[in-house]
Amino acid sequence: MPAEQFRHIRTWVFDLDNTLYPPHMRLFDQIEVRMTNWVMQALGVDRAHADHLRASYWQRYGTTLAGLMAEHRIDPEAYLADVHDIDFSVLSPDPVLARHIAALPGRRIVYTNADTPYAHRVLAARGLTGLFDAVYGVEHAKYRPKPERQAFETVFALDRLDPATAAMFEDDARNLAAPHAMGMRTVHIAPEPEPADHIHHHSPDLSDFLGQLIRR
Repeated sequence: MPAEQFRHIRTWVFDLDNTLYPPHMRLFDQIEVRMTNWVMQALGVDRAHADHLRASYWQRYGTTLAGLMAEHRIDPEAYLADVHDIDFSVLSPDPVLARHIAALPGRRIVYTNADTPYAHRVLAARGLTGLFDAVYGVEHAKYRPKPERQAFETVFALDRLDPATAAMFEDDARNLAAPHAMGMRTVHIAPEPEPADHIHHHSPDLSDFLGQLIRR
């Protein structure tokens, strides 16, 4: 583990979904169902077409929401409130992860393409409340999503974050391209690696990776 490559880090930036909880908890599965239902009702299309639109908007715009805003001018607040009305009991607290995050030196923040009310509910279900200096949602980026560089720049300007002394942890490999270009250390948290020049490190387990860093 090249822990020496993190000695300069003063700000630790964490994505939320499938990063601060493992994918096998399948929380996002519930959101995907609600997104499809929302698209069906709002646009008057069948399920197959709604699934197609949801996937194509995610690929083209970064999130389904961004595509709906660009092509249908939907109200983002109403959409986010609806798709995040889910059962959080599938998440469980992770005291080991909490200890590892608390031990990181410097500033710790969450930055998600979801909104902040949802983020706080996820953090509470995972036993991570109070560990972060700030929680930023898509609303802080004026509803521009990751992976757009402008979204990162907007949020990082709000936080007064210096990318040269920051690290980004993400499950979506494409969302690490802009942070890498800005000078951040990048860590891909996912079951399988996706080799790319903009990814410095990969780990299937966030807690294990952080544990190795804090034992440096």
